[in-house]
Amino acid sequence: MLTPDILAAVARIAPQQNASALREKFPGVMFTECSEDDIPARLTPALATPAFLFFLFTNASGHCLEFTGDFEVATGIVVAARVPDGDET
Repeated sequence: MLTPDILAAVARIAPQQNASALREKFPGVMFTECSEDDIPARLTPALATPAFLFFLFTNASGHCLEFTGDFEVATGIVVAARVPDGDET
């Protein structure tokens, strides 16, 4: 189970780590990386920093993720790099 404390710890070190390194530091937690413009705008991040948006997910099967806002059922974290203003495509 993920907790707000785990998410906060991930957010503190995410700027210096990639998903592979995060998996090593947080065994049992799934991670994936993308750009914020890969995430539907209707979704609300579980945590936002100036450089990243963090979303919780569950039920990762194949290449599809099911986003959730519930820490109790979340099995992973999407680390979405923010797109600087004016860089949207």
